Amino acid sequence: MKTIQTYAEFWPYYLREHAQAATRGWHYLGTGLAIALLIYLLATQNWLLIPLVLVCGYFFAWVSHGLIEKNKPATFTYPLWSLGSDFKMLFHFLTGTMGRELEKAGVSAATQTE
Repeated sequence: MKTIQTYAEFWPYYLREHAQAATRGWHYLGTGLAIALLIYLLATQNWLLIPLVLVCGYFFAWVSHGLIEKNKPATFTYPLWSLGSDFKMLFHFLTGTMGRELEKAGVSAATQTE
């Protein structure tokens, strides 16, 4: 596989690596929990929770790749783009535009159910 050079190339690749709705659901759960914990951490200044934010953010995503998609998380190759894409994917889900993004990336409608 060729190395991805730009984020514009990465985003469709990222979506294809998250083709199954269940995988995206686990990502939404992990990202949502990480955001909630981060807000709590900032409000309480309980800095000992920082590792828990990271665990929530990655645990659910990595498990879903292993059990559902059966692929290697993009985080291992493109860590910053993957992190940003987790938030972008959650944004598109919350705004109801995820289906359109998946279609543009060539993800089959059969796997898009959300």
